[in-house]
Amino acid sequence: MSARAVADHGLDTAFLAAWTAPAQVRMQLSLRLASWGMAGIAGDVALIASELVTNAVRHAGDGEIRVRFTREARGVLLEVWDACDRRPVCRRPAPSADAPPRTPAPDPGYDYGMGGRGLLIVEELAAQCGVVPTEPRGKWVWARVAL
Repeated sequence: MSARAVADHGLDTAFLAAWTAPAQVRMQLSLRLASWGMAGIAGDVALIASELVTNAVRHAGDGEIRVRFTREARGVLLEVWDACDRRPVCRRPAPSADAPPRTPAPDPGYDYGMGGRGLLIVEELAAQCGVVPTEPRGKWVWARVAL
């Protein structure tokens, strides 16, 4: 992992796409928020970071992901980059009130159709969020969290 502080003492960091990255990112963001006097939004930022970084790790393969975190006048901006060109898909819950019966997963990799549900959390907690494709490949997925 390499880190570079930006002018506002934000973060611009590369991580190996490993399952330890979400915890590392949450810790660094928590420290930044505390130093900025923004501990009140730390829980929301941690949840958003967990979702975005986990998705990036899942889609980055053996490469790197990047995380940028910037202080803004009325909150913070979190951006996570991975080399995959596929845009994230937000799965909305089915409109039916009847839940499907719980059955054992057919294999350890089965996700019970829950993939993409974490983006609902990001949409609910963030003031704004989106995706920006990058050249020659990849994308930044970002979320702005207001104070």
